[in-house]
Amino acid sequence: MSVNRVDDVLSLFKKGFNCAQSLLAVYGNELGIEYGTALKLASTFGGGIARKGDTCGAVTGALMVIGLKFGTADVKNKASSARTYELSREFIKRFQARNSSTICRDLLGFDMSLKDKLEAEDSKKIFTQCPAYVKDAADILEEIL
Repeated sequence: MSVNRVDDVLSLFKKGFNCAQSLLAVYGNELGIEYGTALKLASTFGGGIARKGDTCGAVTGALMVIGLKFGTADVKNKASSARTYELSREFIKRFQARNSSTICRDLLGFDMSLKDKLEAEDSKKIFTQCPAYVKDAADILEEIL
């Protein structure tokens, strides 16, 4: 990995990992989660969670990173929970401000769950539009972390 985590995230995405995997693998490795485990854990979050077009994988991946960094395993640690939710809401607010939505189908302009029936132009959007969403998520994480 290079010194620049944002570039590393984009590099993983361009290699074919989904947006959530790309974020969690780069940031998670620094936060105590093994690279391969991060890739497996986030593998179902691409395409708006299991290619359903719901919450963007760049968003879910970033939220997992925030949880790793600020979350707690102690149910009694209410302050940590509150801080984690606060930072998660801040991330979502900033992502929405940049992109108007956190929903994959809205961001791309088509329903990812219909991937087998998509027009070629829609499929290309994954490779042309998604890198910008992944970069936005990583940039916002850099500000929050």
